[in-house]
Amino acid sequence: MDSAKAIIEELKLKITKANLSPEISDKLNNLLKFPSSGIEFERLISYIDFVISLPFSKFSQDILDINRAKQILDKNHYGLQSVKDRILEYLSVLILHSQKQKSNDFHAPILAFIGLVGTGKTSIAYSIAESLGRPIVRIPFGGIEDSATLRGRSRLESDAEPGLIIKAIKSSGVSNPVILLDEVDRIALEHRIDIMGVLVELLDPAQNKTYVDRYLDFPYDLSQVLFIVTANNASNIVTAVMDRLEPIQMPSYSDEEKVTIGKKYLLPKVLDEAGVDSKLLIIPDMVWPQIIRPLGFDSGIRSLFRSLQSICRKIARKVIEGQTGPFTITNENLGEYLSN
Repeated sequence: MDSAKAIIEELKLKITKANLSPEISDKLNNLLKFPSSGIEFERLISYIDFVISLPFSKFSQDILDINRAKQILDKNHYGLQSVKDRILEYLSVLILHSQKQKSNDFHAPILAFIGLVGTGKTSIAYSIAESLGRPIVRIPFGGIEDSATLRGRSRLESDAEPGLIIKAIKSSGVSNPVILLDEVDRIALEHRIDIMGVLVELLDPAQNKTYVDRYLDFPYDLSQVLFIVTANNASNIVTAVMDRLEPIQMPSYSDEEKVTIGKKYLLPKVLDEAGVDSKLLIIPDMVWPQIIRPLGFDSGIRSLFRSLQSICRKIARKVIEGQTGPFTITNENLGEYLSN
């Protein structure tokens, strides 16, 4: 009992030091007036610790430099000029509104990048976050089975747990991160209506200011979060959600663009990941068409990335086994380097 009293006093001290709003402080202190025991007490401790850890009044300071943003987009992405232009226009609007006294009243449109697998939807979202200097948290929707995964489960339930949105806020450390809602069209049909209902609330400025996670059981202001959505197919997104999005179509890459991306962007990255010196690998121009189309047409660059990873892994093994190189990839030996 003395141990429990000591824990309660420690929790009260934490609540005081957390600089919470009076409403939330009162809520937590009231829970400690009549503490339960055993598992219920452990759940109460976990709940209070989680609430205290949330970044209620912490915000990332945006880097509002359009030239820097352009440099980051060009550094991270080859081509996609129409997409880059749309993002720079979007950031320009953010910058103009930030210069106004009531900039917090402005709600930026929710960008939705729509396109086939491997066309750069996810990576472009990371570039936007980098441009603004905000932390980014990705929530993949392919594995979400019910709305409670997003919304949370009450702390009174045996499987009590915060939802993915509030977890994202906690892990980012600020109340205005970029939250990437990735591949929202991959929600299973039987759960689509419920989960899309949560999305409507998240993406609606009139509602997300008082978003209630069931685990928290009190409103959390998400109005300063920058949500970005990606999807392969917009037809799988309900109209109520699409009405709150500003879709941007991601174009497919041409073979010529893939060669440039492979040479200038992907290969240096893959060589570094594998620990292979760039001088040890020679890929003649005539071989690149075979690397970018090992299985026929591919709209994106994901298979190209995997092919280059396979090549570099095999060269890494050759080096470790004592071969000196350099190693030249030819149309005749390419299959050896691409085999699993």
